[in-house]
Amino acid sequence: MVQNPQNPPALFDRALLHARQRRAQAQGPVRFLLDRVDEDLSDRLAAVMREFGAAADLWTPGEGLMAARTRLPSLERVALDATGAEKLPFASESLDLVVSALAMQFVNDLPGVLAQIRRALKPDGLLLAAMIGGDSLTELRQAFAAAEAECEGGVSPRVAPFADLRDIGALLQRAGFALPVTDVDRVVVRYANAFALMQDLRRMGATNVLIERRRKPARRATLLRMAEIYVERFADADGRVRATFDIIWLSGWAPHASQQQPLKPGSAKASLAEAVKKAGKA
Repeated sequence: MVQNPQNPPALFDRALLHARQRRAQAQGPVRFLLDRVDEDLSDRLAAVMREFGAAADLWTPGEGLMAARTRLPSLERVALDATGAEKLPFASESLDLVVSALAMQFVNDLPGVLAQIRRALKPDGLLLAAMIGGDSLTELRQAFAAAEAECEGGVSPRVAPFADLRDIGALLQRAGFALPVTDVDRVVVRYANAFALMQDLRRMGATNVLIERRRKPARRATLLRMAEIYVERFADADGRVRATFDIIWLSGWAPHASQQQPLKPGSAKASLAEAVKKAGKA
């Protein structure tokens, strides 16, 4: 069947994501990544040096953005609903600010969601978000792939694919954001073993929700071999293992006449060739 380009294939079971996030919250969530993002987001907003009126926190898991709420008392939290729908409840040009933390990596139609946010922002409104991407959990991905190939003769998707920095920058431009900016905060966490990492992922509500995931529980022999490979490849001298988390930051503004505009082609007053010649004579 030919895919409708207007309806991209779904990668994630977002209803399952909702259920796992609720379970993680009930069990006592692990928030060290979210707290880091929360503080960083609050600092980034302070650096903007402007007041935001209507503001929304989109799909941030758990109790949301605590530090940002202190700075923005009007911040309205939009939680992921039980169906995992990706249609946003915002009227056109109704918001001055949209923030989101550690949620967009589980979106099936990220271009569509970014376009919805862009339409919801007032002119000169800001999107500021952080999502997991890049080489996040590359160690766990490699260890599982090697163990499954060795023990089961094949590999199943166990760690979600993550977007990289260039992808996100291009999507911001495609959605119509002005002055798009992306950067990465790499966090390396050390654990006693791979199972301690997996326990943290469960308590983040961030375990495998891929639609194409293997539905049967992993075999004990495969899990044990995965943990062995993890140590062989990614342990430090003290025996503890590393886990990489790349936090991709993205920001963009709804276009406004007051914003800095790129120069028109041919409008430069000095040529690059002349500048190079002058530099060579210096």
